[in-house]
Amino acid sequence: MNLNLNKQAVTSYRSLSQKVRVLTEGWVDSYIFCPSCGRDVKSYPHNKPVADFYCPKCSEDFELKSKKDYFGKKIVDGAYRTMMERLQGDTNPNLFLLSYHLTKYKVTNFFVVPKHFFVPQIIEKRKPLSSAARRAGWTGCNILINSVPLSGRIFYIRDKKIESKKSVLGNWKKTLFLRESRTDKLKGWILDTMKCIDRLNKKEFSLQEMYGFEKDLKLKYPNNKHIKDKIRQQLQFLRNKGYLEFRGKGKYKLI
Repeated sequence: MNLNLNKQAVTSYRSLSQKVRVLTEGWVDSYIFCPSCGRDVKSYPHNKPVADFYCPKCSEDFELKSKKDYFGKKIVDGAYRTMMERLQGDTNPNLFLLSYHLTKYKVTNFFVVPKHFFVPQIIEKRKPLSSAARRAGWTGCNILINSVPLSGRIFYIRDKKIESKKSVLGNWKKTLFLRESRTDKLKGWILDTMKCIDRLNKKEFSLQEMYGFEKDLKLKYPNNKHIKDKIRQQLQFLRNKGYLEFRGKGKYKLI
């Protein structure tokens, strides 16, 4: 995998946004494989309304978003209503995120967020455009990328370091069980538990440490009177799905 962007491909372009689109889409088309099956992804025609790339083997779809330097806590997206409709159906693609150094024409980070991590809780509704705007009343949204658990950010390139293909494919498989969740509410609890585990910042942890998040979860789920029971339930679920290993005596380990 070459981290260099092909600057020769944009010599005829004047618009910076067009240059970035051609550079980043061309790089993905040349080097990126499907995280599900390992087959090289292919680009859709530019009039495809939702996705930018697809896997010809397993039919996974991918949308590409690029940003100079690095991604912050939020990613600006399109119409809020359209996003919410996509989350309710099967048309929501996985998300490729690419950051780059423009003057050096190099990719610095590249990762994928699987579509099963997208729930309404990570979508922020922006204020409608003012009445003076050309599209008055139009309402956009932000993707709260910091609300996605670490396991939902699968890196191909991290700080210019290339991850192995085996690592990418393995990390993708670890969370496929989330596609089995039947409702956003159930999935929301699982994702919140995974985020709490992330906040502990350790491979091994205890049930008592997880109980330390009871107040935080109570604020998010004020109608639930049995937060500790729910924490135990989610840890058992994650253990049964192979995400965690139970070590006995209230101890767990991330796999």
